[in-house]
Amino acid sequence: MKMITRRGLFLLILIVAFVFGLGFLTYSFLNDGSKWVMQPYNSNIYHNGELIAAGKITDCNDRVLAETVDGKRVYNDSLTTRKSTLHAVGDTKGFISTGVQSVYKSKLIGYNTLSGINTIKRNGSGNDMELTIDADVCDVAYDALSDYKAGCVGVVNYKTGDIVCMVSTPSYDVSNKPADIDTNEYYSGAYINRLLSGLYTPGSTFKIVTSICAIENIPDIYERKFKCEGEYDPGEGTPIECNAYHGTVTFKQALAKSCNSAFAQIAIELGAEKLADTAKQLGLTSVVSVSGDISSSQGRFFLEKGDADDYIGWTGIGQGDTLISPIAMMRLAGAIANDGKAVSYNLVNSFMNKAGKALELDFVNRETQLLSSETAQKMKDMLRYNVKEQYGDYNFDGLNLCAKSGTAQIDDNDYHNTAWFAGFMDDEDNPYAFVVLVEYGNSGSQTAGPIANRVLQALVNK
Repeated sequence: MKMITRRGLFLLILIVAFVFGLGFLTYSFLNDGSKWVMQPYNSNIYHNGELIAAGKITDCNDRVLAETVDGKRVYNDSLTTRKSTLHAVGDTKGFISTGVQSVYKSKLIGYNTLSGINTIKRNGSGNDMELTIDADVCDVAYDALSDYKAGCVGVVNYKTGDIVCMVSTPSYDVSNKPADIDTNEYYSGAYINRLLSGLYTPGSTFKIVTSICAIENIPDIYERKFKCEGEYDPGEGTPIECNAYHGTVTFKQALAKSCNSAFAQIAIELGAEKLADTAKQLGLTSVVSVSGDISSSQGRFFLEKGDADDYIGWTGIGQGDTLISPIAMMRLAGAIANDGKAVSYNLVNSFMNKAGKALELDFVNRETQLLSSETAQKMKDMLRYNVKEQYGDYNFDGLNLCAKSGTAQIDDNDYHNTAWFAGFMDDEDNPYAFVVLVEYGNSGSQTAGPIANRVLQALVNK
């Protein structure tokens, strides 16, 4: 009798273990099935580690950017387009981790839990994807950046969140990958989408943040006058050097002239805590999500209570240890244009199966109030004043531009600066925010500004 009882107990344990194992396997299959399928050794969709079987990827004008033909992944006929859209589309080995071919590869091959990859076996390719980018505009951006070592251009509709331009350099021809890409200095960082993953000293574009903080915390900021004699000495530490002798300037003039002396004084008066709170409030230390599945690098703001005045001053003009992703600066510009509201960013317009049926997207456009409508309007007026009085409307014909340049010094060589230009078009018919960044670009207004003009003119005059 004891023997039967022991055998029964042992059998019960085996049954429980089997049921538990089956449940765990089912759970893993439902949650991780696509990851199992997408392993490079699956010869149905990979060859020599490269994705070969996936749906067509097009831009917003139905230009084919990537597709599978005769069991091989092929790309647009234009060399410029292949390079300009590389970081949005991605490669077939997943080196460009933020490209849609990496992020959405299971959807592109048409995998689902019930039928697996039968779509690929039957049709030779999976679901088709339409992106929000305009390849023609991306081509213009790539050409404009080609004279420089590295950089990026982003343009987004600040009402809808659709990204219409996403270009990063250096780039390469995905159809003919350079053999020396990992050793040639020319291709340094070619796998990185600088718009999303780059982190940079913001230079004078950070004066937008300091201005917002001042508007919200210094009641008489517009009545103040600031004296500039080429530098501001906070009394201890390193004097904050200015780019010119501006004399006596108002708050509005100080931003237009990008006066370091004035903004160092403002930053020191505000203090570390208020500046840190504002940077966080404006999303500059947060990840920017694109289509819910692609993430930017997280910005870093180093300023704490008790920091020395000179360090607060340098930070307030964008020359401290602060690091910001270009897309986060673009989001802030778009929020200022949109009554203080930042919308969710989107790169994927639609998915469709081979039968022409639209597939549901997980992306939901949400609004986040980064700053008040009143403060946004004041900043819009100041950024518009910048262009009219400092940069010149004639340099941006018909764009009704609001913008701020930045020249972030990264070493003692003036030509090693990071050039920024960020802003938006105050235009109901063309609600576009933008950012341009050029590494080793010298001057923000003289290098990045003309690139922004070329790209926006190409966009609105199509």
